[in-house]
Parts: sequence; structure tokens; C-alpha cells
Amino acid sequence: MALIVSPTSSGCAADSEKYNMSPPLFSLPEARSKLTSATREAVPSKNIKQLCHVFSQVPGSENEKKPTLDQVFRVVLEEEIINQASCDNCLAIISLAISGVTEGICTATTPFVLLGDVLDCLPLDHCDTIFTFVEKNVGTWKSNTFYSAGKNYLLRMCNDLLRRLSKSQNTVFCGRIQLFLARLFPLSEKSGLNLQSQFNLENVTVFNVNEQESTLGQKQVEDREDGMEIEEGEMGDEEAPNSSSIPIDYNLYRKFWSLQDFFRNPVQCYDKTSWKTFLKFSEEVLQVFKSYKLDDTQALRKKIEELKSGGEHVYFAKFLTSEKLMDLQLSDSNFRRHILVQYLILFQYLKGQVKFKSSNYVLMDEQSAWIEETTKLVHQLLCETPSAGDKFSKMVEHILNTEENWNSWKNEGCPSFVKERPPESKPVKMPRKRPAPEDFIGKGSNKKILMGNEELTRLWNLCPDNIEACKSETREFMPSLEQFFEEAMEQADPENMVENEYKVVNNSNYGWRALRLLARRSPHFFQPTNQQFKSLPEYLENMVIKIAKELPPPSEEIKTGEDEDDEDNESLLKENNESPEVQQRKMVTGELIESLANKLQEQWKTLAPHLEMKYSDILGIESDSEDVKMRAKLLLVAWQDREGPHATVENLMAALNQAQLSDLAESLCNDNENGT
Repeated sequence: MALIVSPTSSGCAADSEKYNMSPPLFSLPEARSKLTSATREAVPSKNIKQLCHVFSQVPGSENEKKPTLDQVFRVVLEEEIINQASCDNCLAIISLAISGVTEGICTATTPFVLLGDVLDCLPLDHCDTIFTFVEKNVGTWKSNTFYSAGKNYLLRMCNDLLRRLSKSQNTVFCGRIQLFLARLFPLSEKSGLNLQSQFNLENVTVFNVNEQESTLGQKQVEDREDGMEIEEGEMGDEEAPNSSSIPIDYNLYRKFWSLQDFFRNPVQCYDKTSWKTFLKFSEEVLQVFKSYKLDDTQALRKKIEELKSGGEHVYFAKFLTSEKLMDLQLSDSNFRRHILVQYLILFQYLKGQVKFKSSNYVLMDEQSAWIEETTKLVHQLLCETPSAGDKFSKMVEHILNTEENWNSWKNEGCPSFVKERPPESKPVKMPRKRPAPEDFIGKGSNKKILMGNEELTRLWNLCPDNIEACKSETREFMPSLEQFFEEAMEQADPENMVENEYKVVNNSNYGWRALRLLARRSPHFFQPTNQQFKSLPEYLENMVIKIAKELPPPSEEIKTGEDEDDEDNESLLKENNESPEVQQRKMVTGELIESLANKLQEQWKTLAPHLEMKYSDILGIESDSEDVKMRAKLLLVAWQDREGPHATVENLMAALNQAQLSDLAESLCNDNENGT
């Protein structure tokens, strides 16, 4: 018994086979396990190729595999941090993440998330090493792939790091972070511009405000007593007291450091009471600077001592306000410069125009005058402060002038420094002195063009289209030869007995128009002949006679009493009076040029000199095309454009014969006859 299989059973089998061949589904535990193993193996070599291979072998879509790999990177990094591995392993994982973003196997935010995790978990000494890696890769962060995705992560990471650092102990590290942000973000980044001109009010200078605890008065008494015990002449030169030592008491100490509060918050100067306090303290401090000047000898001796000690220059982010250091600080040229520059910065803010400054913050005339005088005094003190005081004063003035441009840019809303190129660079048209017709078309009633005058408007609107009006047959004003020379022919007849002085050919205006008419009709009227003419009237009278002879004979022939002209002149007139079909047959057409160019080909250079082509024109033809047929065609077209009406078949055949291309000349003649 035969087994009967229905057709539908085979279809079901094919469908089941297709179902079995479908790609496997994504499995998160399996993918995480494979990617974790591949990531751990890739960390020592920092090679992303093996990880990319495993990523491609894991079943599932990229939208499923990318978040899995992002999680794997964080898990592997967490293990390294818990095991207290070196910073190199952490940086290797971050480098793999960067390469993974470039290869397209993980999201663009992954490297920044890993950096944030590392900086949050490691101590500050290790953070210095990690941040060095961040600084070196600033070019990577600014690329199109990473910038838009990671700029907010980097800004948040740097701000969190700045909160952990001490501005007095980790000054250099804080400065590196600020410089990195300045390199990363463009100048127009709003988060770093301080648009509202806010001040750092947290920068408070702490000093001794209790006069009873001050030791300045006790120190002077002790110094005075010690000085009485030493006899004159017993003190060495190096230990001799300085004649320009500054007498310091608690009042000077308090007033000097109280000025820092005005430098911290300049808005206080707009208050009348605070301004009086600032004015009183400033005059006393500046008077001390003016009375006790520093000399170059002290500055030079201080530099020599620093060089001998070999110690590094120490920078303090905050002023040291100890009473014991007051004498040394006032004798230090750099310290004086700091204070004087603070004055100039304060004065610039008070005088400047700041967009977000309150309308109540306005200086009075007395305040403005005092600021002007004090600014000159501060610059004078800077010039007198060693060393190179003049140069330093000019440099500070230049920097503050540049700051004015920066303030103006912020007041204008921080426009972008980058100017976008227009989509199409069109040539700039010069402005028209007069309005074009299209500017006032359709402004009047019935869409008339108003010309400013009734008669001009009527004449202008006789025809709606001026171009078509110019092409009208009624504007053909050029007369025929017979009509124009009719009066001259009558005067040339001896029977009319018109004297020469009364003939129209002697009129210069008539002669000029006659020459223009002859030139429009045919250039052969001006070819050289054997007959010589001494004047224009004589030439025109001769032409009138020739034209009269070519006309149909009238009832009575014109008798001139002159001899008949040469055969050349007669043939000239005959050639001019030929029918348009005959003249058209003698001109070189586009079909003839195309046919001759195909036959001429590389021999075009042989023909070019006989067509009177310049060497520069020949070089231009060679540069325009590489095809010899096209070069031959360009040669013939250039000759035709130059010759105009003289570009005839006969002239071209003559040039071919002169170039010893007789076969081409004969072929041209045959083509011309076949075409006609």
C-alpha cells in the first residue's frame, strides 16, 4: 500500500525548518559572562579586537548588547577598585571603553561614567594621576563623538573634585582643573562666563580684630629697649636697622586688612557710609606706600638670598595676616603690587558699565574725581616699585583695557566668535543710483508704469513689453540703397545740371550715414581697388553711379560723361546684389565645420597658421580639450567667429590649399555642393 503525502505536509515541514533556522534569542546572563571574560583578558594588553570579536558573536541586537557591555565595564572597574589595584588597570579599562565607543560596541557616555566612578572612590593622590589622563585626552573629549555626550559629565566630575580639594593646600590641582575646563569648553559656554558679574563672597580675609590681643605695640617697645643696650658702632652693616622702616601700629594693621572686604565685595563702595570708611583707610595706606618707598638694593639682595637658599617659590592662595609679618609684607615689592593691582581692578568695576549692575549703583561726581586721581597715584606707585616698575605698570594697564573688551562682549549677550559662511557666495551687486523699472511696475492705475510725467507715462505704456516693442518691424528704420541714394542719383544725372557744391554727397552728415549704410549692406564696398579717390564725396558719387547702373534701366539712361568702371567694381556690385540663398551657400555652416573637424583631427595644428591664428589661441585650444576632433572644431569655430561675414567656403578652401591639404579642400567643396 503506497503512502500518500499531501502537498500541505511538505509546506508545514518547510515552515518548521525556517522556524528552527531563526537566530537565537538574547540571553543577558550568557552575554554578561562572555563579555566580562573578554574584558578581563583585554585589560592587560589594552587590545579591543578580541572584545569586538566576542561582541559580534554574542546573539542579540546592538540595542541589547551595548547596555550589557556598559554594565560589564563598570563591574570590572569596581572589582579593580575593591582589590586596590594600581591606577594603570583603571586607566586601561577606561581606554578600552574609549576604543569601544570608537568601534561602536558601547555607548558614548560610558568612559565618562567610569571616570566619575574612579574619581569618587579613589583618594586624592590617586585622583591626581587619573586627572592627568583626563588632561592628556582633552582632544578626544572635544571630538564630535564624545563632546555632546560627555561635556555635562566632565563638568559635574570637575565640580565634585573641586569640592573635595582645599584651595589653600591643593592650589595647583585646583588650577589644573580650571585650566582643563577652559580648554574643553568654548569661550561662549554660558556656564563659565559669570554673566551676572557675581563676586566670590566666601573669600573672607581673617585677621586680628581685637586690639587688646595685639602684640604690635609690645614689639616696638621691646625693640626700642633692645636698641638702647647696643652702643653705637657695635652693630654690623648687615644688622643695621633700615632707615626706611615703616612704623606699624594696630590701627594701620586693622585699616590695611579691612580694605580686603571692599576688594571682596565692591558693591559696598556705593553706600555712603562704607565709602567714607574706604576713602579714609585707602588714603592712609596709600600714604604709607608713598612715604616709604622700596629701593632696588633691597629687592636685589632678596633675590640673591633666594638663589642662595635654593628653595622653590611658594605660592599662598590666601594672604598671611599675622601681625609679625606686617613689616616684611609692606617691604615686599610683590606684596605691594598685589594690593595696588587690587585697587585698579576695583576702580575698573566702579567706573565700568556692567549689564546686571543695579540702577542704584551710580558714582557721584566727587567719587569719580577721587577715583581718577587715585588711579594716577596707583600707577605712579607701581612705576616706583622695583624692579621694572614702568614695564609692569604698562602691562597691567594693557590687561585691564583688554578686560574692557571682555565686559563689552558680555554686555552684548556673548555673541558667537564664529561667523558662519553663507551657503552660496554670490557676487555683491553695487547699489543702483536709480530705481529699476521693476521697482515701480504696477504702482499706478491699470497697472501702468509711472514715469513721473503724463507724456512719458503714455509713451512708455504704448507697449506692455518693451523688448517686444524694440523688435517690432515698424522700428526698422534702415532704408534700402535705392531709397537712400535716390536724390544723389538724380543729382548725378548731367541733364539735371546740378552743380557740385549743391550735391548731397558733399554734406558731411549725409556722407557719414551713407558710409554706415554701405557697411551694413556689405563689407566689400570698402575693399581696396585700383581706382584712387581723393575725397569722400568723390567716392560716394562713384558708388552712386555704380548702384544706378545695377538698377533696372529707367526710361532714359543716366548720362554721366565718365568712362565705364573696372570689371572688379562691377563684380563687386554683382556680388552684393546676389540673392540671400547664394550668399548663404558661400558661408561656412555648422554642419560643414563638424564634417571638416572629423576629417581634420590631428592636422589642425598644420592649418592653424594659415587661418592666421595666434600662438596664444593655439595654446588655449590645447588646454581646453584633449580630444583632437574637439581641438579641430574649436579652431574652426574660433576662425568663424573672428572672420564673421568673411568666413566663407572659398576662404577656408584657400587656407587648406596653402596648408597642402588639398584632399580636405576638395572634400569641403563636395560637402558644400551636396548640402546645397
